[in-house]
Amino acid sequence: MCLAVPAEVMSINDQVATCRVGEGDTTITASLMVLDDEVKPGDFIIIHAGFAIRKLDAAEARETLKVLRDVMEAAAEAGISQDCPVF
Repeated sequence: MCLAVPAEVMSINDQVATCRVGEGDTTITASLMVLDDEVKPGDFIIIHAGFAIRKLDAAEARETLKVLRDVMEAAAEAGISQDCPVF
């Protein structure tokens, strides 16, 4: 299963954004080629399969990350292991 996650844009070089996922040090890159919105460092985007598919506001990004963390914690409490980074 694929999961689109919100990430904060840290820098942009040649239509490729380096983004931070969640509150940790995990970074990923995402192509901005298919995104219609203008994106700048500090903005939040939804990334799926290496592409930014939507820009979103900071409050929505934080709420989405909180929900993802809550799901991961519930899975861990239920004994379900995940191969995902902590959001």
